Amino acid sequence: MTRSDSLKLHADRLFPHDKHVRGIARNLYAAIKQLPIISPHGHTDPRWFAYNEPFGNATDLLIKPDHYVFRMLYSQGIPLEALGIQGAKGIVTEQDPRKIWSLFAKHYYLFRGTPSRIWLDTVFHDVFGLRVALNEANANHYYDHITELLATDAYRPRELLNRFNIELIATTEAALDTLDHHQAMQSTPMQGRVITSFRPDDVVDASRHDFVENILKLAELTGQDTQSWLGYLQALRLRRAFFQSMGATATDHGHPTARTANLSQAQCEALFKQCISGQSTDEQQELFRAQMLTELAGMSIEDGMVMQIHPGAFRNHNPTVFQNFGRDKGADLPIQTEYVHALKPLLDKYGNHPKLSIILFTLDETSYARELAPLAGHYSCLKLGPAWWFHDSPEGMLRFRHQVTETAGFYNTVGFNDDTRAFLSIPARHDVARRIDCRFLAELIAQHRITEEEGYELAHDLSYTLAKKAYKLDK
Repeated sequence: MTRSDSLKLHADRLFPHDKHVRGIARNLYAAIKQLPIISPHGHTDPRWFAYNEPFGNATDLLIKPDHYVFRMLYSQGIPLEALGIQGAKGIVTEQDPRKIWSLFAKHYYLFRGTPSRIWLDTVFHDVFGLRVALNEANANHYYDHITELLATDAYRPRELLNRFNIELIATTEAALDTLDHHQAMQSTPMQGRVITSFRPDDVVDASRHDFVENILKLAELTGQDTQSWLGYLQALRLRRAFFQSMGATATDHGHPTARTANLSQAQCEALFKQCISGQSTDEQQELFRAQMLTELAGMSIEDGMVMQIHPGAFRNHNPTVFQNFGRDKGADLPIQTEYVHALKPLLDKYGNHPKLSIILFTLDETSYARELAPLAGHYSCLKLGPAWWFHDSPEGMLRFRHQVTETAGFYNTVGFNDDTRAFLSIPARHDVARRIDCRFLAELIAQHRITEEEGYELAHDLSYTLAKKAYKLDK
């Protein structure tokens, strides 16, 4: 496992095997590979861009925040404690970043064939200029080289933003976030280039242990009576307006399902009262989330924000990991997700409104051709988000294009968004998406299903234009 292989990125990686089709893909890619990156949905830390401080060491930047990395290592019996993941009180975790990096390097072979390997190798090669593949023997060299570069001015967050040719990047903050870092970017070159997105799960998901407390905090932030249904709704409108003042053009909703509801005001008031009592049942909590998707869709019509719905994840499946290390520690799993019936109450009420814009994501690939593409192929308010999370991979992207294009076309999709905390991997992720789209378009051209001219136009739109338009970033 310590063989010293050279680290090379083949110019034709991810392109088709067929020589003729590969040539078409290569030409399409050459025309769009230098386009600016639009990153309209992600989870990078706005603190980085607000204060432009050095990142620190290789471990803190590339391992600790990346649940793709420690999910794989954990699956092979490596405890999170050994990776320095902060745990609950009394849990002793490794504090030496070099030792953690060495453990990662020793097991880097585990990532063969995964998208994480593609992203990490691209970061090592393109961002840090490394030319030998990572292994246990060169772990210290890697760690020292990366950490030393991170201490230089050229590797500060804003300088990397420029180097990566990122035209715009959106972060994602909870409804109760005071957006201090975004406020610090106002009247700086980062204003309008780093924007926020509104994710109200903390005050919408009644199953959260802190939901009742959060509703009280919402009152403090807005001055509204959040113990009443109408006061609660008004408080949400005020928070949305505040997020818009910090550049937000989109909201984000990470519900377990896509279920929506259209209850009467009296039913809403009774349900809300039960939820804020802290005594609601699982079914009442699900119904409340369902009603809130419809309420929030109505607010999107009012204020113009694009609505993203990210359902289908069974979060924190491993209770021991959740209790000891908290959320987002690699224990979230895809679940089967239904859309046609689930979205009908919302679509019955608002589906034909010209000002509504919803982007649907899924972790259930079986719904692409059966439900999502037909829905987006009919309702003008619906667009399909790209292959997401577990399917944010070369094969996942190809499956997405193959299953949705014939029914929904290209222009009912929204290009690509990286949806990542791993800032340095953003160029790599967008490069993979661009290569795969060029591969798919090359096949259509070779089959004479689209012209070469259409292929070039589509490659540009899929890489750049569609994301700007879908997220209203072209205004």
